[in-house]
This record gives sequence, C-alpha cells and structure tokens, in this order.
Amino acid sequence: MENAELLFVPLGGVGEIGMNLALYGYGPKDAREWIMVDCGVTFPGPGLPGVDLVLPDITFAQELGDALKAIVITHAHEDHYGALIALWPLLRKPIYATPFTAGMLEAKLQSDRVDGDMPVEVYKAGDTFRAGPFEIEAVHVTHSIPEPVSIVIKSPLGQVIHTGDWKLDAEPTLGRDTDAERFRQLGEEGVLAIICDSTNAMREGESPTETEVSHSIAKIIEKARGRVAVTTFSSNVGRIRSIAQAAESVGRRVMLMGRSIRRVCDVADDLGYLDGLQPFLEEDEFSVVDRNRLVIICTGSQGEERAAMGKLARDDHPRVHLSAGDTVIYSSRVIPGNLKAILDVQNMLADRGIEIINDGDQLVHVSGHPRRNELRRMYEWVKPQISVPVHGEALHLNAHAGLAAEIGVPQVAPVRNGDLLRLAPGEAEIVDTVTHGRIYKDGDIIGSEEDIGVDERRKLGYVGIVACSVVIDRNGNLADEIDIDVHGLPEVTADGDPFEDVLWDAANGAAESIPPKRRKDPALVEEAVYKALRGTARHHWGKKPVVTVFVAKV
Repeated sequence: MENAELLFVPLGGVGEIGMNLALYGYGPKDAREWIMVDCGVTFPGPGLPGVDLVLPDITFAQELGDALKAIVITHAHEDHYGALIALWPLLRKPIYATPFTAGMLEAKLQSDRVDGDMPVEVYKAGDTFRAGPFEIEAVHVTHSIPEPVSIVIKSPLGQVIHTGDWKLDAEPTLGRDTDAERFRQLGEEGVLAIICDSTNAMREGESPTETEVSHSIAKIIEKARGRVAVTTFSSNVGRIRSIAQAAESVGRRVMLMGRSIRRVCDVADDLGYLDGLQPFLEEDEFSVVDRNRLVIICTGSQGEERAAMGKLARDDHPRVHLSAGDTVIYSSRVIPGNLKAILDVQNMLADRGIEIINDGDQLVHVSGHPRRNELRRMYEWVKPQISVPVHGEALHLNAHAGLAAEIGVPQVAPVRNGDLLRLAPGEAEIVDTVTHGRIYKDGDIIGSEEDIGVDERRKLGYVGIVACSVVIDRNGNLADEIDIDVHGLPEVTADGDPFEDVLWDAANGAAESIPPKRRKDPALVEEAVYKALRGTARHHWGKKPVVTVFVAKV
C-alpha cells in the first residue's frame, strides 16, 4: 500500500502502573485502520473522593470512528480489561478474548447488572485471526491468571510482538510455561518491534516458580496452629489452586471469602481449572469446622476497607472471625499507593494477637512479570529491531530501555502515554501527540474531574460547607430568621464559642447592615452574606469553607 505507515500509540499504562490501553494503526495517513489492545482501569486513591474507577481518556479512539475495527484483550486482569464495560458503549467494536476472559466479562456484566450484549469473539493461544488491517496470532505466556497471551501483530511492514503481561516459570501450578519455541520461531521469521512489559525491569535475576511458592505456603500451613487466612489477588487462580492443594495435603478444608474471588473461581471452575479440589466451604459452615482444620482464602490483600480481610481485621463479619493465635498470610505484593491501607489492616490484626506473614518474611508470593534475566531471554529469542518499553512507571521504563540497549537492540524507542510512534517505514520516531489522560467513573456517570465534581468534593473534604438561607419581603425586610447549616467545620472557635452561632451572627449582621431599600436586591444580599461568612470563618479558623447562600424574595 503506497505511503502506508505502521503506528503505535499508548493511551494508558506507560509511565504508570495500570490502565493499559494501546492502539495500532496501519495505512496511509488519510486511510489508516486501527485496533485497540487491552482496555484497563486503575483504582482511585483518597485524592479522588467518591470516584469508583479511573479510566483512560479514549477521545482519540472515539475520533477514529469506523477506522477503529476491533478490541483485542490479552488477559482478564482489571488493569487490562476492567474498563471495557464502562467504555465499550462509547466505541461499540467487536471484542476478541480468550475463554477465561470472556467468562470473566460475562460474570462482571451480570454482577454489575449491566444490560446489553457485547459481541465477543473467543480465541485461544495458538489461534490466528484477522482484526482490522492486521493478522493476529496469539502466543501462550505464563502470568498470574489463566490464559494470558502475547499477540503478534502482522502487517506488510513487519510483525510486532505485544507481550502483554508475562513471565517465565518452569513449574507453574496452572497451565504451562511461556511458549519459548514459538518466540524463537518468530525471531527467525523476523520481528520488527517488541512492545514489552517493564514492571520488574529493575529486578535482577529470575522469578521463583509458582510451585516453589506453593511448597513454601504448604509448610507454613502445616506448622500453623489455629486458623490460617491467606489473602491474595482474586484473579490468581493458580495461587488459589495451590493454596487449596496445600491445605488439603495437611487435612484442612478451604473457605473462600469475598465477592470477586468467588466470581473468579466460578468462572475457573466452569472451565475446569479447579478440577480435583474438594468443594469450597460456605461461610455459614464456619462454626462447625475445627479452627485447626480451616484455611480461608480471601480478598483484601491491598487493604481495601470493604474486602474480606478488612472485615476480619475489624472483627465485623457476621459469620466468620479470627482469634489470637491464628495466622494471616499476605500472598501478594504491595501495589504502589496501597501501603498505608495494608499496614492499617495489619496493625488491627496484630493488636488482636494474630500472626502476620508477608512476602518479605517467607516465600509466599511471586510476581507475574519478568525480571531482567527473563527479559534478556525474550530478547535473545525474538531479536527485535525495535524495543518499546511499556507497562510501568518511569523508573521501570528507563531500566528496561537501558537493558535493551545493553543487549544490543538496534533501536530503543521510549514513549509515554499519548505519543504516536511510527514503527515503519524508516527509523522508529514519535511523529505526533494525541489526546490522552484520565477520565473517571462515578456511579453511572463517566467524565473528567470537572464533569463529575471531584474538585469541589476535595474542597468539601478539606474545609467543609456552610449553607445559609435568607428570606426577604417586598419591602426589603428580613421575612424570617436566617437559617445556617454547617458541615465539616469545628464545633467551637478558639474562644470556645459555638462556631455555628458565630457564623449566624456574621450572616445576620451583614444582612441587617444593608439599608432596607438596597436589601430588596437579592444579589446584593447574597454577596454581602457570602463575604461575611467566609471572612468570619477565616478569622476564627484560618480556613475558608465552601459557602452557599440562598436568598429568596417573598
């Protein structure tokens, strides 16, 4: 095709952990066609009060219109597929997913009570299919979830490997190791570029195997007295399976706690990934199981307040509880930003005499991402002309870029969200920047911070609100007593006076100081009372609350 170009543009997941979304385009400038790879979320911190999910800004993808042909999902982690339900109605394109991902999407639709049919074409590792202008091949990799794949994107200008999340594991507890032979074959065929996971690019060596983790957890359970609760990522079916096997090997029964972990296990069970395990106990069976014969696998590894581990730590679950002498294993890593929440939960557990075992104490977790030796091996196999580090924060991306250069990859093309990277023809080059950023899901509304009122919520969280109602008659007299409602301010001033009374005096004084003839103007009254309330609050408190004044004329 004359003047055709092969392009890559990330809209999320580059320069940050989570929210992975990338686009690949092919064709001349006025006739390009595109596919989207992954559509993930990240989760809000305390600086986003009320927000449910953080989503990538897909304005660029929306503007592609009919030129966007398909959405290909590499695996069912939230940071790779979690935005689909929220954003698909804005795109309405065919979705390609593995059976487990398709099952998780269906379960999520039912759980969230979302109406509508999302068209999903199911593919498996080893399959080849057409998506837009590209021929796509799915290659099996190992990760901390069933059925992860790398995808090979084939075009007349060369083939690109989009690794997704992967690692090497000679002894996985679920599935098989990454398909080294196929990657070697691709390297012999010729690989233009690899768009590659950077999460563990700062860690030397190789990851322990999942089987090693399983054996270590089994030993901990065997030695433990009392109940054992293990909290892990709900999507890590291999880990859940290995914990359950470890528990059964020492004569313990297993209970699942947490909606998301049950949803994952229902899908995994339907697909045969939990075959051979005893049925999991229900929560109402807790009281009939000897405490030395129980293992609980639960959500809450990141300190989530409403997750199962948080409820156990606070001892406010209606049927299940932990006691002094029980053991809690954190079979997980700390996602950046969650450390304080995790420590808060662990401190509550420790205060109650419960033993806590973290990844740093014993081998109870292994990451699903490649360390430096694993990255080196991938590069040796595929021999790419271009390395594009993605999926990581700046430190990870820079470490990955340095490794690729050290190995001798001819070109290393650092990018960030919104960079439009031309992969071919010619040298890899950033040729443009497209609209990118973050939008937010807040209940049933999706929009910017301004659209959903986050800025105002932050102010309310820091300084509270004062609402004031003033009623004046046609002659400019106060027709009723001024009404003040205060939320989020101190109860009393530094002098010990009730703050609400002080504010009422200020509002009343401001209104009465206006001559009756001028008081007929509601806007004038509103401005005077507003200034009086803000000024008085600042004088007595040093802060200016959000102030709303309503003036009614009767």
